[in-house]
Amino acid sequence: MSGAGTTSERIPVHVYGGPTTLIEYGGLRFVTDPTFDPPGEYPMPLPGDHKLVKTEPSPVAADMGRVDAVLLSHDTHDDNLDNAGRAFLPEVPVVLTTVSGAGRLGTNAQGLAFCESAELKRPDGGTVTVTGLPARHGPVGCEPVTGDIAGFMLTSHDLPSVYVSGNNAALEHVSEIAERNAPVDTAVLFLGGTRMAFAFDGALLTLDSAQGAEAAKLLGARRVVPGHYDSWAHFKEGRHEIEAAFTEAGLADRLDLSRQPPPLPRTKEQAP
Repeated sequence: MSGAGTTSERIPVHVYGGPTTLIEYGGLRFVTDPTFDPPGEYPMPLPGDHKLVKTEPSPVAADMGRVDAVLLSHDTHDDNLDNAGRAFLPEVPVVLTTVSGAGRLGTNAQGLAFCESAELKRPDGGTVTVTGLPARHGPVGCEPVTGDIAGFMLTSHDLPSVYVSGNNAALEHVSEIAERNAPVDTAVLFLGGTRMAFAFDGALLTLDSAQGAEAAKLLGARRVVPGHYDSWAHFKEGRHEIEAAFTEAGLADRLDLSRQPPPLPRTKEQAP
């Protein structure tokens, strides 16, 4: 198996704020949970005047060049799929998401049940396998309120694996995934330690930083790329807490906080 440095070069992962990342894998370009709106407020469909507040714009808006697939952990919360992100979905060949989400989105959306896979053709004639994985967006029994969510695993015969956690708050699901898939080469972990005082007595809705480090251990991850910890007001932990937790766990060398977006493809007008 290749070393961590080689892996980082082979599997580029670019973080664009909130849960939105671009993963270049096997010649294909995958975007997770697209959120491209400018800063603003989103009313929550709950009793009371509760809102999600986006605080920072996306550095790329919806202009990401060619995208081959979206990995959408869930379609029911604006901090994972905002208005511009939703408008972006029809432009992508396939949107892989939950079974219930595919029913709502229709058209190019494909639902993946847990451990169900989809095969995508690589430009070189090979295939990338995308497998749906278990995730839970809060404490046990939260699904009637938070809805279904999914994580994903990317694999191909000649490439190291990439795990995308989605808004998973359940380390027991990470243990289950590790039993089947560890070691994982790159783990894209949605962190942020999200809590809301009015929901589930303030229980975690996503992993916090310490749990992210524990997830990295369980998965045997060579590299961890954190997402879902900035650009929205409800995230309770950010880069400082993530770095501190991974340092305390002795995993600082596995943490990849590089946030440099790739250059966008030139148009014909821009070409020399």
